[in-house]
Order: sequence, then C-alpha cells, then structure tokens
Amino acid sequence: MRLLIMGPPGAGKGTQAKGIAEHYGIPAISTGDIFRAISKADAATASDLALQVKDIMLSGGYVSDEITNQIVAERLAEADAANGFLLDGYPRTAGQVDALDQMLAANNTTLDAVVSLEADQEELVARLLKRAEIEGRADDNEETIRKRQEIYVEQTADLLKVYSDRGLLIGVDGLGEIDEVGQRIFAALDAKLQR
Repeated sequence: MRLLIMGPPGAGKGTQAKGIAEHYGIPAISTGDIFRAISKADAATASDLALQVKDIMLSGGYVSDEITNQIVAERLAEADAANGFLLDGYPRTAGQVDALDQMLAANNTTLDAVVSLEADQEELVARLLKRAEIEGRADDNEETIRKRQEIYVEQTADLLKVYSDRGLLIGVDGLGEIDEVGQRIFAALDAKLQR
C-alpha cells in the first residue's frame, strides 16, 4: 500500500500516520522527521547530502525541491518501503508531485490513496493554542498558527485538486478522539481499496 497523508497543521497527521503505518504494516515516512534527524546528525558520519541539508537548515533557508526529492527517493529505495509506505509532509509542491510520480513510475508502482484530514480552522487554532500552553511552545501563538494555516491552504489546495482529479483523494474528518479518527481512516481506505 502506497499512501500520502495531508492535512492542515494541528489536524493530527503525525499521530494518525503512525497508526496507519502500524495498521497496514508499512513505514511512516515524515520529511519533517527526516530533516530534524539530519539537523542533529554528526558531521563526521553524515552523507554529503545530509551535510548540505544541515547547512541550509542552520542558515534558516528553505530546502529546495531538488534536494527534498533526492532525500525522499533515497528513503523510498530502502528495503522497508519496498512493499509500501505512508508519506507525511511530502509532496508539498507541484514539482514534488511530478518527482514522486517519476519515482513511482520507475518502480512500476502508483499511489493507492491520499488521505486528507479535514478540520474546522477555528477548532484547529484552539487545539494548537492548548497544545502550545501545555508544551510551553512560545512560537505557537495565535498569529503564527493562523499564518501556518493560511500557508497550508495556499500551498496544498492545488495538490489536493490534482489527487482528487486522479480519484485518489479520501477526505476524512480529522476532529475527535485519536482512535475514532483512526477508525474513520481505516474504514475509508478499506472501502476505497476494495473497489
């Protein structure tokens, strides 16, 4: 099973990705986690690509599509992703969609589905403000949270349309208890993949 998970900040993508991966026996691959691991990597043992990404991140720069695509391609080539995967945080641009299509085509595979967690923006803002308070995240104030929500809509609306036009998009209500949302996702995926 080859899946993507998308959704606005605070919708629970990371949490749900872990549950989906466990349920279907596939690795959850988060580009955010990969970048965070690279930024902490030991320079003595890191690959040239990892060192390049680390330098970009330390300077506050944006990791280009080209580098991101290369990192994802390397990760998808690992043995545990041979029979499927769940990508979280990728693709984020039209160029990344094209690159992923090419990676999959090179292996004679395609995506099975794209899960889109949907949630009311005001509820997500409230959820993130509560999380910020509990976890002491000073950078998570209402202004930055709303800005991230706007950026998500701007960056992903076109991608959601691409996957919808391909018949791959599954919209799932992302609000509720973790297990409840997870069961909605499994039911929607099972129904789609049995067609």
